Amino acid sequence: NVYPNEVEDVVAAHPGVLECAVVGIPDEKTGEAVKLVVVKKDASLTEEALRQFCHDNLTGYKRPKVIEFRTELPKTPVGKVLRRELRNKVIQPPANTVQV
Repeated sequence: NVYPNEVEDVVAAHPGVLECAVVGIPDEKTGEAVKLVVVKKDASLTEEALRQFCHDNLTGYKRPKVIEFRTELPKTPVGKVLRRELRNKVIQPPANTVQV
């Protein structure tokens, strides 16, 4: 099991990340994979740089399979991230989603 806050805490420590959220998505091989949704603090942050950061700081099974960049995270009126909305978006990923 991967707890979202474990991955989020590591990724949030990256200087180019403003905020992030992690959700589980269906995966044929493992049953469920990690999807990371990131709001950039630094516009020059790349998917490759973030993937390397995750490789250096997370155990293999905790590394995101999918990384998606957004301008903001969907939130409730009190500021809690709407993870269900992030998970539902997997059906039709945005053009800037990178899968490996």
